[in-house]
Amino acid sequence: MLLVIFGSRPALAGTVLIVGDSLSAGYGLPNGSGWVSLLNKRLVAEYPNVSLVNASISGETTAGGKRRIQALLERHQPGIVVVELGANDGLRGIHIPLIRDNLTAIVDACLASGAKALVLGMRVPPNYGREYAEKFHAMFKEVSSRKGVALVPFLLDGFADDRAMFQEDGIHPASDAQPMMVDTVYEQLRPLLRDW
Repeated sequence: MLLVIFGSRPALAGTVLIVGDSLSAGYGLPNGSGWVSLLNKRLVAEYPNVSLVNASISGETTAGGKRRIQALLERHQPGIVVVELGANDGLRGIHIPLIRDNLTAIVDACLASGAKALVLGMRVPPNYGREYAEKFHAMFKEVSSRKGVALVPFLLDGFADDRAMFQEDGIHPASDAQPMMVDTVYEQLRPLLRDW
């Protein structure tokens, strides 16, 4: 498990917790070049009293996130939780209602703890058919709308069709794509930080 606590800044404004998979764990990237590390640098500059904890695990699913979330909330007591899960479920063709239930449970746990949640939406290739892919993507908006939490519609927005922006596996974004991911996330995260 990747658990990175950036710095030791005083928690006057609190902690942002990232719960994700390899896309947030920085799989295949040089140390410090992943979007979460870049986000931390931005937070240091703009919100010096906010600490960031990255509890992402490569290969993580919504089921795994559901199992881990309560302990993470109790340990870190975050004010904001960024939930970046579901891609591995979709790549495995997991039944969408099950993914939705797991994601909802994670968001519910965050809200029950008093934290705000930001859900990062994903898309999957049509390996399991176009209908599955469309329902998968729509699920993120459904959960965020039902629970009244913030949403990034698509984490890989702006470069998903550009093969040059991915590592050799064609799945994980390359270093050049990471700043774009930060910008995409920060657009929805910044209002939450302001209202904290």
